[in-house]
Amino acid sequence: MQKHTPKHTIDTILFDIGGVLIELCGIEKISMWCGGRYSNEEIWERWLTSLAVRDFESGKSTPEEFAKALLGEFSIPVERKEFLAEFGSWLLGKYPGVDEMLIELGNSYRVACFSNTNQIHWPKIRDEFGLGNLFHEYFVSYKMGLLKPDKEAFSHVIKSLDCPADSILFFDDNQINVRAACEMGINAICVSGPDELNEALCRLELM
Repeated sequence: MQKHTPKHTIDTILFDIGGVLIELCGIEKISMWCGGRYSNEEIWERWLTSLAVRDFESGKSTPEEFAKALLGEFSIPVERKEFLAEFGSWLLGKYPGVDEMLIELGNSYRVACFSNTNQIHWPKIRDEFGLGNLFHEYFVSYKMGLLKPDKEAFSHVIKSLDCPADSILFFDDNQINVRAACEMGINAICVSGPDELNEALCRLELM
């Protein structure tokens, strides 16, 4: 269940990155490597619960260890080097208008990100795409050692932001993460891509 909140109670707007601010790919490539054994939905579900992914995105494994473990989990018959080269290209770029939106919101609200990400993707997000300069604060899983949708991750973010949970508005493209945020008292909305995000911001009169 999504929790919606009046404009005047919001202090901080918290964004997931992949699927909300940045376009992702990769599921189709895994499907091809797996010979079509799984649907895209099945691959996404397996990815979200993968021990290899969780270890890598919580900073517990190296890229090489991640590649070895994930290729084993999915029984993908490619070399680790090939997989890692492909994995690094799965961030396609920012959705149109992201910079302008974050700058406008940042004039009135504290703007932050909260993302499950890793040592390969985050530098590209921060530096090449330039998002690092557009957030007042950022919370990235592999640096925190904590992952969405775990309660401990949301508790850490709330404590670090030093504001009431119900003064935070969180956008994520995964309903599981939205549900977890709501359970912690955060106002959370599930959106996928720029159109849904802009519609939600306009509906709440934040832009």
